[in-house]
Amino acid sequence: MTILAATITFSKAHTQGCVAIRSNGSTCTMSDPSHTKQSGWVFGLNTRYFKSFRHFSGTEEQKQRLEQNTEVINHSAEVDLGLTKIVNNRWSYGIYLPVLMNSRSSLYEHTDPVKKQSVGRFSTHSFGLGDLRIAAYRWMLDPEKHMRGNIQLGLGLKLPTGDYKYQDYFHVSDSTRQLGPVDQSIQLGDGGTGITLELNTFYHLSHTLSLYGNGYYLINPREQNGVSTARGGVPSAQTLAYGSDVMSVPDQYMVRAGATYGWKGLTFSAGGRMECIPVYDLIGGSNGFRRPGYVISVEPVVSYKMKRAQVYVAVPYAVERARTQSVPDKIRSEITHTSFTGDAAFADYTINAGVSIRLD
Repeated sequence: MTILAATITFSKAHTQGCVAIRSNGSTCTMSDPSHTKQSGWVFGLNTRYFKSFRHFSGTEEQKQRLEQNTEVINHSAEVDLGLTKIVNNRWSYGIYLPVLMNSRSSLYEHTDPVKKQSVGRFSTHSFGLGDLRIAAYRWMLDPEKHMRGNIQLGLGLKLPTGDYKYQDYFHVSDSTRQLGPVDQSIQLGDGGTGITLELNTFYHLSHTLSLYGNGYYLINPREQNGVSTARGGVPSAQTLAYGSDVMSVPDQYMVRAGATYGWKGLTFSAGGRMECIPVYDLIGGSNGFRRPGYVISVEPVVSYKMKRAQVYVAVPYAVERARTQSVPDKIRSEITHTSFTGDAAFADYTINAGVSIRLD
């Protein structure tokens, strides 16, 4: 029986909306080691789509944003391409690259700098390659002796191949536009060279029923990437004072766990999923503009295994969303003596679908 193991970053893109949990081209379907005895190549194509529009500050939803039509709406679509080399039933390595297409509709980003008021709702866009990732994996227990369960560890390198300075035009009047970097949530990369740590595990309870668990952590030592948050304008004294005038390069992580049931090539999975941008990085500083937060989802997955291919569809549905207090938020709270937590927009659900094909 195969185990569906999404070893993502993150998608990402990631994952949802303004909390820029990015995908690094690594979502794929994987088999347990009993299905990888022969060496060879596996090509993976995985897609992801979501629409974020519900604003949260902390765990409280700002429902007035929808009522007042002031919400920010992000549409994000990705195609993640992966090529994995299976060396033997213990070792494998691969290279993963996402192609991203994003749009962002807002009022507040299109503001007259003199009148200090919005000139209307407009959209900005980004399209291109994301951050490339290479990784190596090893099943830690001898598959011949531990067929009931095993643990796979992965170590990788994320390279800043995605354009983290992507620009589009912002409206500053009815007839004037200004070129500037798009919002952090739709940038194609984060500008950091990172280290990825992964864990995949399974345990067969019976011939048809199994448990699974996955974990992913991206370590980004770089604190800031130097990209202005002023959308082509001049940073305000307030953002300079709070340290939110340039974009941060945050860590991110994901954990999944659940159960799978297999029947005649079909596998049905159900479990929980958490994706997070932490407030503080493991290595390096954590200042600069970021929207830390997390999404906890229930995740149904259906996959079908053929002779040389496996297809899947997964739809994580959010049950808890939170925008946590960033370092600039904490600095602002200290300066103003008033607790402040920014907001972020989240999606209700994400649609993930893909296929992996054995090439030899």
